[in-house]
Amino acid sequence: MASWEDVARIVGELPETTEASPRNWRVRKKLIAWERRLRKADYAALGAAAPDGDILGARVSDEGVKFALIADDPGVYFTTPHFDGYPAILVRLAEVGVLTIGQLSKTPGCSLKQVLGSAAAAKLGALAWNRDPREIKSHRRARSAGAQSALGRKPAEERIFRPTLLHLADRIGTRLRAKSRPGRTVTVRVRFANLNSVTRSVTLDAPISATVILAELAEELVRALLADHPHEKTISLLAISVSHLEEHWDVELELPLGLDDEARRPGTKKGMARWAADHAVDRIRDRFGWDAIGYGSVALGISPSVPDEFRKLAEKDL
Repeated sequence: MASWEDVARIVGELPETTEASPRNWRVRKKLIAWERRLRKADYAALGAAAPDGDILGARVSDEGVKFALIADDPGVYFTTPHFDGYPAILVRLAEVGVLTIGQLSKTPGCSLKQVLGSAAAAKLGALAWNRDPREIKSHRRARSAGAQSALGRKPAEERIFRPTLLHLADRIGTRLRAKSRPGRTVTVRVRFANLNSVTRSVTLDAPISATVILAELAEELVRALLADHPHEKTISLLAISVSHLEEHWDVELELPLGLDDEARRPGTKKGMARWAADHAVDRIRDRFGWDAIGYGSVALGISPSVPDEFRKLAEKDL
């Protein structure tokens, strides 16, 4: 949308132009542009088509140019019987501007530069003509891996969320290990019965892909989240996602210092044992299928409402 400041800037660039009075521009005392408010006769002539907002009156070279402009873009240009026989046209300022790709392609480069600057004007002008030097990338790897489970309406208790989180962690961890892309940030999302959702996340020093480590971290986050919302007694959805994925990451062994989180550090003896157990599970599943082996709390829990085979169809390649 154009403003009177835009009009003043553009008209002011014409030689020998003066603003004789506010919004009244002349060249050697000859009126060339002005604010033209509609009068009663104009409203009567235009009827329902009478525009609202600011209107610019502008002198053109002849009536042929006036009618050509109106025919080309009647949403911007118009006239009234008052200007019959005169080389002047009325402009709806609110409609002036670049609103479509077609208008952008027709806009002179110098005009775009004045508004956008040289770099943006050149780029947008080229894109309007479908000229784009950027390389087309047909395949992009996902930046995170996630899974969620709709529960219906279940009580916010450990017997409900623990097996669900382990099942989700199992699905995510299997994908991460298959592509050798452990992640550093674990995020959980809990949706309550009133459809409000809350998230919590933690970023680790070392990336992880072990199922049990991921499940334990998710459980801690969910417990903390529920403690912050004691009035919420019902949950309807649980979700886990792992982001900040690493590529070509090698496990760094750690000394047995007896740290509290030693079992969750991938480079410790316990962490390596969990990683090795997961890889054994992965090899069995690769040979005999997903249902051949699993974690007891998941296998004995409530069956998921949607088969995992269907869920995999929506998963992006890591």
